[in-house]
Amino acid sequence: MAKSPEEMEAVMASNLKEATGKSIEQWVAIAAKTGLQKHGQLVACLKTDHGLTHGYANLVAHRTFKSAASDADPSDLVAAQYAGPKHALRPVYEALAEAVRGFGPDVELSPKKAYVSVRRAKQFAIFQPSTATRLDVGINLKGVAPSERLEESGSFNSMVTHRVRVGGVNDIDAQLVGWLRRAYDAAN
Repeated sequence: MAKSPEEMEAVMASNLKEATGKSIEQWVAIAAKTGLQKHGQLVACLKTDHGLTHGYANLVAHRTFKSAASDADPSDLVAAQYAGPKHALRPVYEALAEAVRGFGPDVELSPKKAYVSVRRAKQFAIFQPSTATRLDVGINLKGVAPSERLEESGSFNSMVTHRVRVGGVNDIDAQLVGWLRRAYDAAN
């Protein structure tokens, strides 16, 4: 069973060929020929004109635009996330990264285009600079009731169960680190 986002993507790409008779590379070539430049437009085109399901169309669009960031330098991705108005949040990210690295040598920070996936055997958290003044920490804590601070993730990100809004380094306290540690412990 696939565990990481990368493994899930590989399984989807394999299933795409079985479902459609075309490989991911063939679909990327078809998508590139559309000339569309926006992700949503390309997804809609692939669904409408080619009958792909939303998941497959989304996968092809990501690969077409390389927004899965598999070819990008991880440090460039983090730098881009904290460029411009979000620059002031970089110390918050660094403090969170330092905290989770302290859990063990198996912690992996895997930058994506808009967030950093925090993984062990599987993803247990994400760090996402959502606004110029707030970094959202997504945490996988199945079975834990939400609270005022530990919100249900809702529409924030379907890859995590909860979200904590962090406005500064002072918000990285024992409670938040404890939730992250609990998610880390469960991700083995």
